Amino acid sequence: MRCPFCGDTNTSVIDSRLYNESNSIRRRRECNRCKNRFNTLETSELSYPRVIKSDQSTELFSKEKIKNGLQLALEKRHTSQSDIDRALESIYNQCIKHSDKEIKSNEIGKIVMIELLKLDHVAYIRFASVYFNFNDTESFSSLIKNLENNLSPEMKKRQSNLLEDD
Repeated sequence: MRCPFCGDTNTSVIDSRLYNESNSIRRRRECNRCKNRFNTLETSELSYPRVIKSDQSTELFSKEKIKNGLQLALEKRHTSQSDIDRALESIYNQCIKHSDKEIKSNEIGKIVMIELLKLDHVAYIRFASVYFNFNDTESFSSLIKNLENNLSPEMKKRQSNLLEDD
């Protein structure tokens, strides 16, 4: 690291800390020549694959698009921000670990749906209705029946009742 005051490349790290619970590290440094101190923020440079859309065009991976889609599905649902953040990190990590330099948008959609299924079933159905682009009510009903039949007891406990038992 080059000293911003004198330009010398010989600096020492005095202190290191995680920065705002992210994948960044804040370092306090001191120049060995002029003795001035300064801070640096170091982040890892992650390489996400390009996204192949359904029309075969490609675009850069966008964390914002995934975050917006997840938040839209979870709108007005009782899900903690920490659970949402964990789901987003899981989605991003799975996309980074993708073996190819390109990933199909429908694969990203499947990853998002798996994470939503763990979080909230209503949000899962909201997202699925857009993802599968249902043309009729029968395919929508089929998804809901399939979801009801395949819930584990743990998943049933996580979901709030839509109607109170009388």
